Amino acid sequence: MSDDDIRIDFEETETRGRYSARVDGIAEAGELTISKVTPSLVIADHTMVPDSLRGRGVAAALAERLIADARARGQRVVPLCPFVRSQALRHPEWSDVIQN
Repeated sequence: MSDDDIRIDFEETETRGRYSARVDGIAEAGELTISKVTPSLVIADHTMVPDSLRGRGVAAALAERLIADARARGQRVVPLCPFVRSQALRHPEWSDVIQN
């Protein structure tokens, strides 16, 4: 599955954010949630992908979108979520955005 097959939406409140990922033909969605600490610092809290979406690159696409958005907004990301933390270790090019 390519990233083009995964649609990611972002919704937010003043203190929280949620990325949701959908794939055509599958009712369930994957999600990655964040908490906003300051305008320039967010915490990646949780990533969840239902069984129906596993193995399709959905979680990785969610993490990549988080990083791209953080770069565009000039934010740093604290990877509290184990999945985002593991991806950050695999992607040293994210070091400009990841705050350990």
